[in-house]
Amino acid sequence: MIEERKNTNITTNVIQNLVLENREKLSVSGVNDVLSFDDQVVMVDTELGLLTVKGENIHINKLSLDTAEVIIEGEISSLSYSQKSIEKSSGTLLSKIFK
Repeated sequence: MIEERKNTNITTNVIQNLVLENREKLSVSGVNDVLSFDDQVVMVDTELGLLTVKGENIHINKLSLDTAEVIIEGEISSLSYSQKSIEKSSGTLLSKIFK
């Protein structure tokens, strides 16, 4: 089982960086899209899965899909990953904006 995980990670060649500064500013690379956000939860689709950021007074300071980066600011209390099994039937944030 461990060997399978190692082989999977090697073949993907995905590098993702998360930089959290003083629990107030989170920089994330390898971003595909922002799926949803409000002042307490931001859900980001990344190359390595769904990243959920929770906290208080959270807002997206910068989103660039050209460079695959997002900067989230606020009082960040947790970060968690889950698999990419979210249905996108209702569309993503960007698809809703550019309708």
